[in-house]
Amino acid sequence: MQFYKRKVPVILNRTLIVPPVLDHHAVALGSCPKFRVLNPNELRYKVWNHSIQLLRDCRYVSMVDIVDLSPLVSYSTVRFVDFRTFVSSWCGVNLNVLCSKDQNIPSLLSESLRQCGSLLSGYYGSISGCLSALEDDCRTTVWTYQKDVEDGALDSFQPDDQLKKKKKISFIRRRKDVYKALGPGSAAESATVLAFGSLLLLPYKGSESHIDIHEAPNDPIIQTLIEKIEFLPFVPEIINAGKKFALQTIKGPFLCAQLRLLDGQFKNHHKATFLGLKQKIEFLKQTGQKRIHVFVMTDLPMANWTGSYLGSIAKDSDAFKLFVIREEDDLVQETAKEVMDAGHGLKLGSVSQSSAGINKRHHPQSLSDVLLYIEEVVCSCASLGFVGTAGSTIAESIELMRKHDVCFG
Repeated sequence: MQFYKRKVPVILNRTLIVPPVLDHHAVALGSCPKFRVLNPNELRYKVWNHSIQLLRDCRYVSMVDIVDLSPLVSYSTVRFVDFRTFVSSWCGVNLNVLCSKDQNIPSLLSESLRQCGSLLSGYYGSISGCLSALEDDCRTTVWTYQKDVEDGALDSFQPDDQLKKKKKISFIRRRKDVYKALGPGSAAESATVLAFGSLLLLPYKGSESHIDIHEAPNDPIIQTLIEKIEFLPFVPEIINAGKKFALQTIKGPFLCAQLRLLDGQFKNHHKATFLGLKQKIEFLKQTGQKRIHVFVMTDLPMANWTGSYLGSIAKDSDAFKLFVIREEDDLVQETAKEVMDAGHGLKLGSVSQSSAGINKRHHPQSLSDVLLYIEEVVCSCASLGFVGTAGSTIAESIELMRKHDVCFG
């Protein structure tokens, strides 16, 4: 799984506050290429409010409950703290009260969380020695490290004249060295908390959206960590579930098709998405494969497969055997329980969950949605190959898992 944004706290020698897994589209950043994004304060506050709502709904799942950070714990320069532990100690609140069937939390607690969230989001500005709330975002800044270019130089991607006129914007994107701007000797150095607005990582027209840090040629320690951070696997509970499905349910060589068809730009490219799958299947037929086993990972409900290429191969049971995993399957439900019981997130850092006033508890309806992650692991086990959706970060994650031999390593 890609966690490139962890490079920044490593370079700055800071502790990373690990966030929860947010609901899909719960917080929309906007579009960096169109220079239409939420300002940093607003984005931080939206993430804060959604994170608190997840706690109130008893649906909170830390990123570390999903992604295994153990490959990094041996490095003294890499430090993490769970968001819940941070909020409990920083804001001085008892988070156990939040996870309750009674949605009417005490007004004093609600006000404390509102004020703490507003402060950390930067609505009161930066506070000397306490908080540095950055105003930089992908409209103005591309963060770099040890690049052979002048600090503050113009980035290659800028808003064109048509966009400037249409949207009445005057943004100028500059490349800034993150260590020089925020490290020793900077105004941000003394701040206990350094709050970024976004650490978006997607490239566009030959330029990174917000972070262009892929190597540290003059710093071997950071370079080693960057290489480690390039890929971090899922936690063992999820890895084992994916392997189990591949080995015990599919039971043999298979092809994985990751088809993203409904969301955003992908819904307009069905033909191109299916074309790659068709070509791969034709190739397998030519190599002598008889009945091809295909694991399908898609956001298109099976009820809507009729009339599509998926529907046609699903009907041809002589040539194909299709496999899918459903949310209600025992494998998914059991894995979700194992992930919640493991509670990896609350084991992070030097502050224990008990001293922070947090109990590792959940209600049955709060089980984590682990289906997507299990599917990714299954795809990493596909010995006949993998067909992913162009431009999908999920496809990129699967390719990384296959590159690092997660299934067979």
